[in-house]
Amino acid sequence: MEKMDFKNLEVWFVTGSQHLYGPKTLKQVDQDSETIAKALDASSEIPVKIVFKPVVTTPDEIYQLCLAANNAPNCIGLITWMHTFSPAKMWIQGLNVLSKPFAHLHTQFNRDIPWNDIDMDFMNLNQSAHGDREFGFICTRMRLNRKVVVGFWQDPNVQKKLGAWSRAAIGYHESKSLKICRFGDNMRHVAVTEGDKVEAQKVLGWQVNYHGVGELVASMETISEKEIDELMEVYATEYQLADKTNENVRYQAKIELGMKKFLDKNGYKAFTTNFEDLTGLKQLPGLASQHLMAQGYGFGAEGDWKQSALVRIMKVMGAGLTGGCSFMEDYTYHMDPAQPAVLSAHMLEICPSIAEGKASIEVHPLGIGGKDAPARLVFNVPEGDGINATLVDMGGRMRMILNPVKSIKAQPLPKLPVARALWIPMPNLEIGAAAWIYAGGAHHTSFSMALNRESLEDFAEMVNLELVVIDENTTIPEFKKELRWNDLYYHLSKGL
Repeated sequence: MEKMDFKNLEVWFVTGSQHLYGPKTLKQVDQDSETIAKALDASSEIPVKIVFKPVVTTPDEIYQLCLAANNAPNCIGLITWMHTFSPAKMWIQGLNVLSKPFAHLHTQFNRDIPWNDIDMDFMNLNQSAHGDREFGFICTRMRLNRKVVVGFWQDPNVQKKLGAWSRAAIGYHESKSLKICRFGDNMRHVAVTEGDKVEAQKVLGWQVNYHGVGELVASMETISEKEIDELMEVYATEYQLADKTNENVRYQAKIELGMKKFLDKNGYKAFTTNFEDLTGLKQLPGLASQHLMAQGYGFGAEGDWKQSALVRIMKVMGAGLTGGCSFMEDYTYHMDPAQPAVLSAHMLEICPSIAEGKASIEVHPLGIGGKDAPARLVFNVPEGDGINATLVDMGGRMRMILNPVKSIKAQPLPKLPVARALWIPMPNLEIGAAAWIYAGGAHHTSFSMALNRESLEDFAEMVNLELVVIDENTTIPEFKKELRWNDLYYHLSKGL
């Protein structure tokens, strides 16, 4: 995975008050806020820099701060807190122009009530209990998406929730500048890989561009044998490789180098390929796509640009956490009543960041596409918890579907030379698969063993995606009702 220094990214800690309380109280508010901001910045749960901003007390101060946040390239969001009562009409102009996500921290500087010493001065200073309610009202009145975190600021659970939100803000920041390269078009006649690219750029910020495979081939022709030799050494170090002279593996190295050169030159962080569109290529990119994913690029097969973008965003959001993230596909089922499960894989392109142990490079015929036998990485996925996510275009809006899964140990698969995972979808295969199908979920997904569900829920809200979750509490009758309510809401909300 590419090195990502999240400490270059900032979340501004913004505290609201008013001049009613006098300069002594405002000075204390400022000191308390700076103490909280420094503590959050030092928390191991929060991967970004938390930057203290002096207390705001007037509509113009709030407006100017929101403008500054919009224009600060490293600022990815705000954490807001009302230490005292901050009349919320002061916030309207600023919140109207704010283009960065924000979290509302409902806390107070003191954890406990000082029973023997509490007086009106203390009460005037520590008014979060109703100051934050005033702020919450105006956010709801303005129908602003935000995360509300309630609890004492030193509580590890509070810091963990702010950390999950900050990872979603990192994803939002990445999304707004993401460029996706489509090498060839979508697979013919497939519905779920289609989508409105103009709307995706308008809402999510994605630039989705087509490039003919000939442009990739031309880039590959600029790659030297020396460069291929050097990448083969990398392969031999990172993976099990029996023969560094194998021409099929060397060809994948040439594809990877040509592809990376083209992507980097044009600012692309995600890409798609299509086995129906390989003119000029001897193999479908397999190992090449896998190793590029391991470096942090997003990928989608059969031209699936939505999943390619989601893989990239989830990789960025999960950087530095234990576990990995990969493009994935639900392939076939194990329907033994004792433990029904899903065997997930793809023809070739699964990222080794989710591998158990050291993946092996192997060359086998593909049986589809009519090209030479491609090299690919073969491995199993370890046992553990994961999250499976997909994006589908519902016409007028995009829907994100989340399904927590539990990866389990698979039996040996000696004749299946692909990377593979075996998992149980929550709450079980019967309900999980039925709900996924009712929701219109794609067979392509982005699978992560690093991210938790909360970060993805926060991200969906930031970018105003419809979100449906299939979890241990899902029942089909209630899930079908939720889908109907969502349809009604998203039709009506356009007129709100």
